[in-house]
Amino acid sequence: MKTRITELLGIDVPLILPGMSWISTPQLVAAVSNAGGLGILASGPLTPEETRASIREIRKLTDKPFGVGVTLLMPGAKENAEIALEEQVPVINFSLGKGDWLVKRAHEYGGKVIATVVSEKHALSAQAIGADALLVTGHEAAAHGGAVTSLVLVPSIASKVSIPVIATGGFADARGLMAALSLGAEAVAMGSRFATSADSPLHHGVKETVVSKSEQDTIYSNNFDGLWARVMKTPQAEKATRRPMNFFMAAIEATKAAKIVKQPVWKIMIGMLVMLDKIKLLAYFGASVPRLQAATIEGDLDNGVQFIGQTQGLIEDIPTVEVLVNRIMTEAKELHSSQHRYFSDRKSVV
Repeated sequence: MKTRITELLGIDVPLILPGMSWISTPQLVAAVSNAGGLGILASGPLTPEETRASIREIRKLTDKPFGVGVTLLMPGAKENAEIALEEQVPVINFSLGKGDWLVKRAHEYGGKVIATVVSEKHALSAQAIGADALLVTGHEAAAHGGAVTSLVLVPSIASKVSIPVIATGGFADARGLMAALSLGAEAVAMGSRFATSADSPLHHGVKETVVSKSEQDTIYSNNFDGLWARVMKTPQAEKATRRPMNFFMAAIEATKAAKIVKQPVWKIMIGMLVMLDKIKLLAYFGASVPRLQAATIEGDLDNGVQFIGQTQGLIEDIPTVEVLVNRIMTEAKELHSSQHRYFSDRKSVV
């Protein structure tokens, strides 16, 4: 299957692994890229040294294109982005920040830049600075999806920009892929679906829990990490999203979280002071780290909170990435052929 995204990124199939902290590791990134899609490394929990090591590990595991994701709002993100640029990573995916400098630097060596957006305003801004593609995140997505569903957001943005769109939020199988293409997207990113593959480092107990839950079992709230985010519905998640944490307690927890992501406490504090307008958001974001890690890595859903999209209701098994990608593309081809029947009996009107 060829789209502007597959041609732009040099991949075989229009399936993307977005950067998910503690999940989009070198092994999963390489598995998706080797299967013909594009894997994007999550650099959020990594130090610059770990980011460089991860990039080099990916290159040992695959000779296919891959990317690195950076959340520019977070302390340490710019340093990780600099490493990705120094290593001349084929694709850079940025979110929550101004990426004009990333675009300029990546284009100097032939790299491509994908901007993650949740609104038309951000989409047009990203196109204006020279981004090569957009990752449009709908309401159904895990973590930080927008307020508008993919069914409306994707075609709305696709009709207003000239660069290709990758749809994410609500896509987990061949039906989702074909729907996204019909909406004007030219690829889909499937975070929850790839996270529950056999190649993913997500705790196996959490994967099994995802399989057992429905699309109804998520919570969308801005009381967890300061941003509107979707998480798996559990007693702990309901407690964590009932009301926002006291700011001063959040700031204390954020400094503790600095140790988890291997960031010096002074850097976290400076980051807060530099971005005084976002100090509350940074505190809450940092305070969420221990609970996210507890669920994702340790499988502790009694004390941790797991980002998950509404597509968990579509996830019924835990296949390898290779099996999953082959299944999606085979079924997509079958769907394409079968849909012709809706028009086969229609007569032309002169």
